Amino acid sequence: MVEVGIIGCGNMGSAIASALCGNPGFRVTVFDSAPSVTSAFVRANPGARAADCVQALTASASFVVLAVKPQTLPSLYPVLRGCGSESKKWISIAAGVDLDTLVRNLGTSEVVRFMPNISARVKSAVTAVAAAPGASEQTLRTALEIAGAFGSAFVLEENLFSAFIGTSSSAIAYILQFLHALALGGEAQGIPYETAIRMAGDTMTGAVKLLQSSDKGAPELEKSVCSPGGTTIEGVKVLEDEHFNDTVIRAVAAAAQKAGIMEEAAKKA
Repeated sequence: MVEVGIIGCGNMGSAIASALCGNPGFRVTVFDSAPSVTSAFVRANPGARAADCVQALTASASFVVLAVKPQTLPSLYPVLRGCGSESKKWISIAAGVDLDTLVRNLGTSEVVRFMPNISARVKSAVTAVAAAPGASEQTLRTALEIAGAFGSAFVLEENLFSAFIGTSSSAIAYILQFLHALALGGEAQGIPYETAIRMAGDTMTGAVKLLQSSDKGAPELEKSVCSPGGTTIEGVKVLEDEHFNDTVIRAVAAAAQKAGIMEEAAKKA
């Protein structure tokens, strides 16, 4: 059993902790700077233990997840060093704080960086994972098991994290906008919006399952749905005429570019 300590019970920290509490391979201890937040989490998740200070949490954990805001870390590093941070394994979800900074301030190379998305709340997050160059294979394997408890994980080079944001993290918003547009289209054709949005969501889930179960790529599967002279091809023609693919590609690029700017700014802060 892996002893995991989680510092920070905000939206993402609590989602990760909750997912791990339901996994028999992990024992979870949580700490938040607001004692009421820690207490509320433990009441809602009886499998978790509460720590009354950072020192108590790090003493019991072999893996420590830093689920705090990036601006909190500079004041936290001295406390963590005083707790023997060099002997622990670390996972950080702090946006914009790179591995070099974490390694330097924690005094160890056993550091992994996560970039999860909001779907961690429903154990369906897609998480980018990057390990510091000196981290052990075992540390990375365990980190991937932790990430797998609340969704899927993809090992990426850290310099691809901005691209990941554009392709996955921010893409949740693009997908929700697309589903909303489908529902509005259905509503315009006479289907009640609430029914149409459920239909659109189920259709998207079905399309994803179809893609995952097939040895064909997305373009091939699309063609198999588009019978010549049929209904689907008429809708696809409109998307092509309105440059749907190019628009999505530009959206990914815009989010990735902004993420890169924010990452560079965080390094200089």
